[in-house]
Amino acid sequence: MASNIEGKVIVITGASSGMGEATARHLASRGAKVVLGARRADRLEALVSEIRDAGGEAHAKAIDVTRAQDLEALVNVAIEAHGRIDVLINNAGVMPLSPIEKLKIDEWDTMIDVNIKGVLYGIAAALPHMKAQKSGHIINTSSVAGHLIFPASAVYSGTKHAVIAISEGFRQEVKDYNIRTTILSPGAVKTELLDHISDKDVQAANQEYVGQVGIPADSYARMAAFVIEQPEDVDVNEIIFRPTAQQL
Repeated sequence: MASNIEGKVIVITGASSGMGEATARHLASRGAKVVLGARRADRLEALVSEIRDAGGEAHAKAIDVTRAQDLEALVNVAIEAHGRIDVLINNAGVMPLSPIEKLKIDEWDTMIDVNIKGVLYGIAAALPHMKAQKSGHIINTSSVAGHLIFPASAVYSGTKHAVIAISEGFRQEVKDYNIRTTILSPGAVKTELLDHISDKDVQAANQEYVGQVGIPADSYARMAAFVIEQPEDVDVNEIIFRPTAQQL
């Protein structure tokens, strides 16, 4: 039986690893036409080849989500290849956790640029096309840390709370265009995010915890598929999901 995923044109940022990579594979296997963006062109090319070899349809473009023009170029790949964009998954994110007193200002700037501006730039690139179509679906990745504050997470949590606020405001504003909006807020998921924490004590503590309780990246992919496949008159606005063993 055909699903509401089959044939949809789905753009995914942060698609070269982790949750984005898993989601690209999963949605392509369900018949979606995926358009993938990330910084690592070699990994994108390998993923596109893998999806095509399995009978799927995929395109990719190397991008940096901190540049609005890169998001426009990525969405244009979808428009040029398929004439439309049905879903944008703003998945790219960074998580260099550290206590504020360490004053890692460059890392604060990076989180703001990727986690907040990257989402806004994605929306800006996709929205004109979705308005013209009178349809579309924006999926933004927040985090359990967007709802709760943990030691060393203050700035990261601030960026992910901003994603929640932006998404809810956006949801209210686009009803006239039949656009759906979803926030996906994962808990401890095993991805590369922890590899980029420069504070070694914080990194070690998080690697130990996620190593013990973390769930695989395809848990996010299944959540994304669930919200996309709902009938067009159903708008799933947020899913918070965690490992069963995660207390907070």
